Amino acid sequence: MKTQMLACAIASALVGAAAPVMAEEITLFDYEQPTSAYEDAYVSGRLNVNSGNQDQTSHDLNLDMNYERVFSSPDRDVKVNGDLQGSSKRGSNAGDPTQDNYLGTGSVGMNNYFQPNSRGAFWYGDAEVGVKKGADDPRVKAGVGVGYGRVVNVTPMAQAIRLVEALTDKKRLTGTLTKAEYNQVANIIARETEYRTKYGAADYQQNWMADIENVLQATGKTSGELGAIGILKARDVLVNERISTRKHGWLAKVGVSEVLKDYDGTNTKPALDVGAEYHRPLSNQTQFSNEASASAILQNSDNSYTAKNAMSLTHELSDRVDWLNSWAVNYDHNDVTNADTTTNAVSSTYRYYISNKLAFDTVLALSKVDDDIANNGNDEVDKSLFMGVTYRLK
Repeated sequence: MKTQMLACAIASALVGAAAPVMAEEITLFDYEQPTSAYEDAYVSGRLNVNSGNQDQTSHDLNLDMNYERVFSSPDRDVKVNGDLQGSSKRGSNAGDPTQDNYLGTGSVGMNNYFQPNSRGAFWYGDAEVGVKKGADDPRVKAGVGVGYGRVVNVTPMAQAIRLVEALTDKKRLTGTLTKAEYNQVANIIARETEYRTKYGAADYQQNWMADIENVLQATGKTSGELGAIGILKARDVLVNERISTRKHGWLAKVGVSEVLKDYDGTNTKPALDVGAEYHRPLSNQTQFSNEASASAILQNSDNSYTAKNAMSLTHELSDRVDWLNSWAVNYDHNDVTNADTTTNAVSSTYRYYISNKLAFDTVLALSKVDDDIANNGNDEVDKSLFMGVTYRLK
């Protein structure tokens, strides 16, 4: 009996020793944020020109430029935003005029945290400038307020995960990295701007990747040096491939602002502002984001207000293909004219990255404007399917 018990114990020990140790899966939530910065800048466009068998050459041109830069440090986040949309259309009938339109906004904001390295309370200051076709003046607005929460850029961890996967496939990595080792790699990736500033745009990549290689070699899980295969693959992942920005976290804020100048030429309008953001990676390939804001004029003679909500879901189908979906709602109440306008815009984009800079887009878009005005050309849902290109400036 004792012999059988001893045999069972030895067998159990051998089975336990032989069983593989399952490594914990790394996720974007495991990223420990250092001081970092990121910058996105795009220009997208589509053009349709028709000629022949019609009175005049017709065209339909749409351009969209977007810019975002965020710098994060332990005690503050600084965000710069810009968006410019323009269009030009002309019909095919003789005498049809060319109709041009544009709408642009630019903003800068700073969240200053009362406790550095926290995701708690902060005070903020921001400013915004807007221009649009037909306006008497640009819109200029500035405000201050308080808030709670923080949104963290986790794109460096997404790049680190992709890099490790690629090097493992090329057999340049022979072991699984720990969370701490992933963070060491991601922290160097996050400092790309610092390397570019220190070594120059022409030479920084060799120093940047050399430091990443040193971190990987220090883990003892590389096959010696990465070699030409590993270095070229690392450059392909970090430089040649495009990865959409990944974020997680939430924040909410409330404040007061002053409309120094408005589109209609009026000025000195105080306003109450509220806003909120929520960002969550649903997986290493899927990003969900939602941003909402509302602003109300604080004047007895003008109780106008606006509310906006922008929701997006981006899924990485492959290293070169993204599927982008968005739904934007804009509600505006003009107390002076007693007009209420609601705009819904839904789009689904299949984006193929021809290179790190250039992408080909196929877009299905639906839009609807409800303004309680009959027979003004926007009573039905506007449906469109178009193809265009997006060029990444940054």
